[in-house]
Amino acid sequence: KRGQIIMKNTKILTLAVVVLLLSNIALVAFMLTGKNRKGDKRQERRPPFEMMVKELGMTEEQQRDYKALKEEHMKTVKPLFDSVKVAKSAFLALTKDNTVTDSLINLHSLRVSENQAALDKVTFEHFRKVRKLFTAEQQPKFDSFMQKMMQRGGRRDSAEKRK
Repeated sequence: KRGQIIMKNTKILTLAVVVLLLSNIALVAFMLTGKNRKGDKRQERRPPFEMMVKELGMTEEQQRDYKALKEEHMKTVKPLFDSVKVAKSAFLALTKDNTVTDSLINLHSLRVSENQAALDKVTFEHFRKVRKLFTAEQQPKFDSFMQKMMQRGGRRDSAEKRK
């Protein structure tokens, strides 16, 4: 019986490795062919800051103030991002333990949530400060711009900084 179980597990693992390998090859191929397409909207997009300057008609002073706020914000959130990453890593490391209890899973899940909540609150306050940089006429445009950025799905500028 034990030999049959080991053989079955080996077959499952082999199948999983093959599926992952094929999906990785497909993903790399997709990424390589996707970068060469000329009509790719992602390549044509301007960074969010440039878009914000144009759409809101930001003055030089507003641009300077925004950059200072962003720099301050990035210094504040870096350790919070690290905390979230560490908490998630510890949480996902529990998958290796077949005897892990629900209470331990809940504890680690709570830690991830608490760290993410702290990050979200700091980010919320940052955008509140940014909004105060704008005139009463610019603020509705800023609100609309923020909604557009959230719908766009992500922060391309932070991903580019990591390169």
